[in-house]
Amino acid sequence: MKTILVTATDESTGKTAITIALGRHAKERGLSVGYMKPKGTRLQSRVGKTLDQDPLLARELLDTGSEMHEMEPIVYSPTFVEGAMEGRERPDELHDRVRESFDAVAEGRDLMLLEGGGRLWTGGIVDLTDPDVAELLDADVVLVAEYERPADVDDILAAAEYVGDRLAGVLFNRVADAVYDTVESELVPFLESRGVPVLGVLPREADLAGVTVADLADELGADVLTDAETDDLVERFLVGAMSADEALRFFRRTKSAAVVTGGDRADIQTAALEAPGVKCLVLTGGHRPSATVIGKAEERGMPVLLVTGDTLTTIERAEEVIRGGRTRDAHTVDVMYRLLSEHADVESLLDVD
Repeated sequence: MKTILVTATDESTGKTAITIALGRHAKERGLSVGYMKPKGTRLQSRVGKTLDQDPLLARELLDTGSEMHEMEPIVYSPTFVEGAMEGRERPDELHDRVRESFDAVAEGRDLMLLEGGGRLWTGGIVDLTDPDVAELLDADVVLVAEYERPADVDDILAAAEYVGDRLAGVLFNRVADAVYDTVESELVPFLESRGVPVLGVLPREADLAGVTVADLADELGADVLTDAETDDLVERFLVGAMSADEALRFFRRTKSAAVVTGGDRADIQTAALEAPGVKCLVLTGGHRPSATVIGKAEERGMPVLLVTGDTLTTIERAEEVIRGGRTRDAHTVDVMYRLLSEHADVESLLDVD
């Protein structure tokens, strides 16, 4: 049996979609595939009562039939980390739990896919970083990385050194058109000259670059105040904290954006409604907008989302959602399956002989 662990230099780099898409490739080759995320990190409650959604998606799309408590043996919540600092979580016991869950999920499999949690060093407090997990479970490591600027090379080299001899290779994801040729013609040869293999360079896919307004509303816990379609994609956020005239000029220069502003800023809301690149309004502070603003939004067909939090908190949460992208749906996995087929060395990675 072969085991592959997919980790990343940073959070929200597409690990889930890549892991599940690799599983689909393996199943098409007639392999029996298992999936496990030893550290559940994508949580919505401080104590971790809400299970990570990534294993749920993997179980559905790969039809593994595994039990959730085995697919996700550790819920890596803030409460768990506090317990580890206080000595209530023992590394040796946790290692045994991970190993026992792995053995249960891996029984009868040709290939086991492990998804890392957060960054590759997440779990260090209990000696369960992703390289630690790879050593514990005898896994090859795929390091997912993004590249935007030359300084990113330092992070990639440091991560590759941290993984060590178990590194199967680096897989670049979401590489923008502006730097794609640089990555292929300069960065890949440089890394390989330093002994760091590269498995592929996946281009940025516009379809996966943002989240739908519906997903944004769900993640923010927002009320949708207008009867408008919510399937447009949002790729960036603009804060409406200037004068109305300045805002209108600013908003008109953007596209696929959501404007975040206070519910009492009717002037900013009106300016946003006049900008074709604005896909929705996110109003903060729990202040409902005027009937005039709602009416204009209805006429334009623009969703208006209302949240109770303040603008800064809302922006921070919204940026997290954007960085995560559309990772928890079948469509994302379909696109990633195609990208891996066209731009990555899947055959050598899945070679189980």
